[in-house]
Amino acid sequence: MRGIVTAFDAHVGLGDITMTDGTIVMFHCAEIADGSRQIEVGSEVECDIVMKFNRAEASAIQPA
Repeated sequence: MRGIVTAFDAHVGLGDITMTDGTIVMFHCAEIADGSRQIEVGSEVECDIVMKFNRAEASAIQPA
């Protein structure tokens, strides 16, 4: 699925991606596919959506 990174806190390692359908999903920096653990707010990305702790989260995040 495609979306745009709308928030990212490098100190905590958490962020949000707004998907093309308007859904907002959370992600942890460990899910960034290139292993950099950094991503710019406003970046267009592709990711998988998985259920963790009874909520949708992004995984396998990579540039679109």
